[in-house]
Amino acid sequence: MTPSPTLRPDVVGFFDPATHTVTYLVSDPATGAAALIDPVLDYDPASARTSTASIDQVLEAVRERGLTLERVLETHAHADHLTGADVIRTRTGAPVGIGEKITRVQKTFGDLFEAADVTPDAVVFDETYADGARFTLGALEVEVMHTPGHTPACVAYRIGDAAFVGDTLFMPDYGTARCDFPGGDARTLYRSIQKILSLPDATRVFVGHDYLPEDGRADFRWETTVGEEKAANIHIAGRTEDDFVALREARDATLKAPQLILPALQVNIRAGALPPAEPSGKRFLKLPLNAL
Repeated sequence: MTPSPTLRPDVVGFFDPATHTVTYLVSDPATGAAALIDPVLDYDPASARTSTASIDQVLEAVRERGLTLERVLETHAHADHLTGADVIRTRTGAPVGIGEKITRVQKTFGDLFEAADVTPDAVVFDETYADGARFTLGALEVEVMHTPGHTPACVAYRIGDAAFVGDTLFMPDYGTARCDFPGGDARTLYRSIQKILSLPDATRVFVGHDYLPEDGRADFRWETTVGEEKAANIHIAGRTEDDFVALREARDATLKAPQLILPALQVNIRAGALPPAEPSGKRFLKLPLNAL
């Protein structure tokens, strides 16, 4: 069967209220081939305990639907949650993929955490994708779009009539992602967003997080369209590139660091694997003081 870029995948979103993250189970209705995008490893910062409750939920959904999990896909190295990719890879054998610019993020944060195991020749992710890379998910075609700005390694995945944009865009009434992480840049983000908005207006857009606007709805949502984003995104609609950069940089200057940035990034640059065990068998997360 020749893969098609226009078929409609089945999409199920799993919202994690602790981190406001949405994990997506995407599948081809013709073949049952499936991918998981941005899975969450539960983490309690007070006790430093991890849990696989969210992973268990999404893998149970894979089983209930009779799907074949072919890939785990990351849109970027997240600063707000620990990824469940490595746990899923270990349980299912599904390879983990991410944009090829992840090496820039690994270098920055590998140095910060003095992570000797995260080196240029270390095999951490099974697949890394260049801008424009294509592969199949059953009868569906997956196109990788490099969308830097939030981080230098961000990608979106276009699968049939759907685009999974990570943190690049949020729901129209909430806006766009911050750009003040290492390697982030508001002007670059604006241009990445234009790349996404060049897709057909009917393209379904699935965002990586949702937060409730100060004045507005009371329910969490994570699906919109390219047309709705172009017409109504509060950071984009009617704004020039310079307008957007000024707004984004002013807003970022008021934001605190994400609560889980330090534990999350030292796990996520390892594709969700925990840091290597010490001789005692214990594993430790580092908190570099005054480093951010």
